[in-house]
Amino acid sequence: MGALEAFAWEWGSALVRWLHVTAAIAWIGGSFFFMHLDASLRKHAGDDPALAGVSWQVHGGGFYQMNKYLLAPAALPEELIWHKWQSYWTWISGFVLLCWVYYGQSTFFLIDPAVMPLAPWQAALIGIAALALGWIVYDLLCRSPLGDNEPLLAVVGFGYVILTSWVFTQFFSGRGALIHTGALMATMMTGNVFFVIMPNQRKSVAALMAGKKPDPKWVKTSKTRSTHNNYITLPVLFLMLSNHYPMIFSNPRFIPEIVTCVIVAGALVRYFYNVWHLGHDQAPWWAWAAAALAIACAFFIAAGASPGMRQLAGLKALPAAPALAGEPKAPPDVVEVVTNRCSMCHSAAPMEEIGEAPKGVLLDTPEHIARFAPAIRMQAVLTHAMPPNNFTQMTDEERAVLARWLKLDLAEK
Repeated sequence: MGALEAFAWEWGSALVRWLHVTAAIAWIGGSFFFMHLDASLRKHAGDDPALAGVSWQVHGGGFYQMNKYLLAPAALPEELIWHKWQSYWTWISGFVLLCWVYYGQSTFFLIDPAVMPLAPWQAALIGIAALALGWIVYDLLCRSPLGDNEPLLAVVGFGYVILTSWVFTQFFSGRGALIHTGALMATMMTGNVFFVIMPNQRKSVAALMAGKKPDPKWVKTSKTRSTHNNYITLPVLFLMLSNHYPMIFSNPRFIPEIVTCVIVAGALVRYFYNVWHLGHDQAPWWAWAAAALAIACAFFIAAGASPGMRQLAGLKALPAAPALAGEPKAPPDVVEVVTNRCSMCHSAAPMEEIGEAPKGVLLDTPEHIARFAPAIRMQAVLTHAMPPNNFTQMTDEERAVLARWLKLDLAEK
């Protein structure tokens, strides 16, 4: 990959991520608003019997009156806004980003030869199949007799996600396992919209247009799936952001425990707000303490699993993964440059001020240096972003050594 291609790859990642975040803001904002709207509805004497409730709200200097019907109004308005594309574009852009970053650069971000020496196409196939299969299993659980017992369904669904996070650690790097756990939960959310909520909405509209009464089951099922989406939104956001924080994924063996704590914390925060919007006097303030305890547990689990933190705490070092036979190695002159200028941060036990190797990138062996060649190309040769502020004083001559290894002429012109 030449300099122009590497830059284009990074720019593409930035633009798709921008779209993904923008769509997610729109979707999550709408989801939170409608959960709040449902909780704020009030039924008053003399209201239309067909109404589930009325909510008055003020925003931007204007007053809004919002009515919710138990099933549907007697006659459909000429203009009806459907809330679906925010969800669809969030998933579409997220899947493109997953392909762009993790499948397109799988040897860097997704594949860990010490876990399973997969070919790039194998890693991509496993990831995509897992997302599809994950949705199918979740949907079958919801449609099974468990669906009639929402608390039990929630417990089983919770255990299912934790199990899948462990399964992902058996195939991918820690970073890849976390992002796929988040992607699976996000797929469940969009699947709920595409396969359940919107079809039920269309059935209701079709029934009204035919002069029939919509089936209440359609409304109930859609509300249940929408509630699932609401409670897993915050955990999904955390897992999507986790790929930027190596202290979370530095030890894949502890990922299921961390995912457990994060899901509990995120669900408790949403539970607080869902109840609080029903009535401030009913607010379960204990949920904040419980959520904080869950996050504290995640912190100590991550710290205890981190090789660098274990060394600082005087704990027994965790066994290092052995180098695989035949794995590519960086040449001695490149190893010398990287060891002198980069490995004090990018190692299993980095300098104390760092705590964990940035982005989980290890550059402490010839094999690791060769594996992360694309990152070295972008960060140290093309942009000079690393070392940060050049605090290790990497020289132009040393960058030229890296450029020659990477077959780039940029540093020599």
